[in-house]
Amino acid sequence: MSLKIVVLAKQVPDTRNVGKDAMTAEGTVNRAALPAIFNPEDLNALEQALRLKEQNPGSTVGILTMGPPRAAEIIRQGLYRGADTGWLLTDRLFAGADTLATSYALATAIKKIGDVDIVIGGRQAIDGDTAQVGPQVAQKLGLNQVTYAENIEKCEDGKLTIRRLIDGGAETVEAPMPVVVTVNGSAASCRPCNVKLVMKYKRATAPMERTEDMPYKELYDERPYLTLNQWSVADVDGDPQQCGLSGSPTKVKAVKNIVFQAKESETLTGSDADVEGLIKELLNEKIIG
Repeated sequence: MSLKIVVLAKQVPDTRNVGKDAMTAEGTVNRAALPAIFNPEDLNALEQALRLKEQNPGSTVGILTMGPPRAAEIIRQGLYRGADTGWLLTDRLFAGADTLATSYALATAIKKIGDVDIVIGGRQAIDGDTAQVGPQVAQKLGLNQVTYAENIEKCEDGKLTIRRLIDGGAETVEAPMPVVVTVNGSAASCRPCNVKLVMKYKRATAPMERTEDMPYKELYDERPYLTLNQWSVADVDGDPQQCGLSGSPTKVKAVKNIVFQAKESETLTGSDADVEGLIKELLNEKIIG
């Protein structure tokens, strides 16, 4: 059977490089001051989507992301790996969204896309680590959901068979479609970019990325696939009061880069006495045992 798959992907600040300019005066993340990357677990989700596409001829994979115009790079990265299309939600009204407002915006976009069989995304984003957006999207759309997925093993008779991690082990579940799936970082890594697809889509842009003096402007009339879908709050029939800061009850107080440093150290040899002493110390401190 052919599937219509939407991958929820996010361009996130590289939290390994948090500096003093990481926060704005309003208490939101200053994304312009941080290097931007493809959220790691969303790449795991993209790989699961591409495998389903390969296993089910006629299927399509689209990348849905929300952010400033530069977030269109996430869609290009998806196209380079085998996705078919993408949608960029970009509007000042979307800015400063917490998980509640983000899931609302994504849900309205999915409704506009229509007839989606599978919505799949990473378990969580590294700039928030909440793991809330996927389940909130499922709730807003009234869809089944499977979280902590490690592998989508098969798609058959309108159902997905999914292996998911749980405390103390793993379980295999079945879920009828349409369904929302969130994927762990322990799932298969995403495939690298395909050279031919990079050459095909390297000049793909969203309208807000373009300038009057940019080269190759004529290509966008000749090759419509180079124009990425760009939607505002109005385009997805969203309520501005439920988007961005207006729809976000959660406010970030601060973002800091914390480096743990040892206050003291002890050098041990490989002798039996040193190893035995270390084990006793760990047991006494209740670190092991």
